[in-house]
Amino acid sequence: MRLTIDSLSRAIQGLRRDVFGRFEAGIWLITAIELLTAAGFSLCLPFLSLYLYLERGLSMTLVGMTILIGGLCAAAAQMVGGVLSDRFGRRLLLLGAMGISMLLYAGMAVLIGVSAPIWAIVVVYIIGLSAAMIRRPITSAMVVDLSPKDRLTETYGLLRVGRNLGWAAGPAVGGYLAAFLPYSWLFGVAALTSALAFWLVLLFLRESFRGAAEQVDLRSMFSIAADRTFLVFTGLSLLVFLAMGQLISTLSVFTVDRIGFSTVQYGLLLTMNGVIVVLFQYPVARRVARLAKSRALILGSLLYGLGYLSLGWIGSFTLALGAIVIITAGEIIFSPSALSVVGELSPRDRRGRYMGFFGLSEILGLSVGSLVGGILLDAFPTDPRFIWGTIAFLAFVAAVGFHWWGRRTASPMRINTNA
Repeated sequence: MRLTIDSLSRAIQGLRRDVFGRFEAGIWLITAIELLTAAGFSLCLPFLSLYLYLERGLSMTLVGMTILIGGLCAAAAQMVGGVLSDRFGRRLLLLGAMGISMLLYAGMAVLIGVSAPIWAIVVVYIIGLSAAMIRRPITSAMVVDLSPKDRLTETYGLLRVGRNLGWAAGPAVGGYLAAFLPYSWLFGVAALTSALAFWLVLLFLRESFRGAAEQVDLRSMFSIAADRTFLVFTGLSLLVFLAMGQLISTLSVFTVDRIGFSTVQYGLLLTMNGVIVVLFQYPVARRVARLAKSRALILGSLLYGLGYLSLGWIGSFTLALGAIVIITAGEIIFSPSALSVVGELSPRDRRGRYMGFFGLSEILGLSVGSLVGGILLDAFPTDPRFIWGTIAFLAFVAAVGFHWWGRRTASPMRINTNA
């Protein structure tokens, strides 16, 4: 018994030293904030496509157009947020974005609760999404501010664990609540989680970069386009994001309306995605850190393509879970590796705009991906192989492109060599 207690004590001390001791308090706080904001987002917004399609009668093409417009506005807001955080600092801008998100979640709850006109719901959704996305380059830049460069991949892996704990909890709770409560209640719960995240930033998160004396204008926003290595990398990542965007809008309608899954089962698919990330993201990130950048990005892109391609032949919930496992494997390899590339390539006084520009490609890819998925759903109502084969092709093209990018990069830099 004594030996067992001593062994457990040593294991806990080793965990504190190897994991908790490797990151400063600010990183853990940002991880907790990401958990709460991701939980609020995934609790309600993945089900918005179903609400507009099944309850309000919009076609999937129009749903995709709505998500695209929202994504374009959010992408622009993310770019502006990154530049402003370089000029004026991170913390106050983060508080403002989170406060607006909290209020607009509450507004969506009211509008959906009273069956407001679709245009009003869409406008508030776009504003709320834009405010939420302003937060992303700020927190990503803060991670680079606070973390040693030789641990960036590992740190982003930790951040994604927190984010996906929220992503795992949100759809499960949302799918359960949607089964017996009005959809508007989901936005009310999201507003509460946003309020808690706002409180954490207000009371505990310190400033990591106080800004630089540089004029903020349109030219300064896009000055990083002169970095050709970064620009090509971002363009190739856009193809992966086009595929990644199918997980919310396209997959929800495909599994519920075409295959006949319940909303609870669809929520469980997203929960499986989040649980896998929580369990495996951090150890995988430490191992992937030993790979050359291009190899990690190629592997992640290939797994994305294989996972989406397999959706063309699923007929049961078990097979759908298998496809999600493959897609998630691509995610846990690609996402922290890509963010680590951005962090390494960005100068200290331009980290916000590098993250914002990369976020521009992410949001644009996710939004256009939803539109592409909606068009494919409408165009091929009976044969899913054409839908998912087209999506998989984009990821495969990205894999080929990253191979070329890796060979053309002047020095075969590694994501991290000291994990």
